[in-house]
Amino acid sequence: MASPDNHPVVPEPSLEQRKVLERIEQQRERLHARSAAQRQALALRQEQQSIDPEAPLSVKLITFARLHPVAVAVAAAAAIVAGPSRLVRWAGIAMPLISRLRR
Repeated sequence: MASPDNHPVVPEPSLEQRKVLERIEQQRERLHARSAAQRQALALRQEQQSIDPEAPLSVKLITFARLHPVAVAVAAAAAIVAGPSRLVRWAGIAMPLISRLRR
């Protein structure tokens, strides 16, 4: 059965069919939102792949920790094994050297 302008007549969906169509539309919206969130997360990860040389030291350290979690864990384990007295002694030697290099 066709209408006068040669387009087939589509019957009005029933109540159950409309509910199904609404659920399908909601699922599509959820999928679009999830894919947009994944794209945004990927863009943020790619943005954080480099360390800005002009950034403050704390930001550089946090970025390094995010990029290299295993290295940070190894350094923390070494600090625990070394103990506080050795760490203070090493810091007393290393800090003047580091401050000279930063100038």
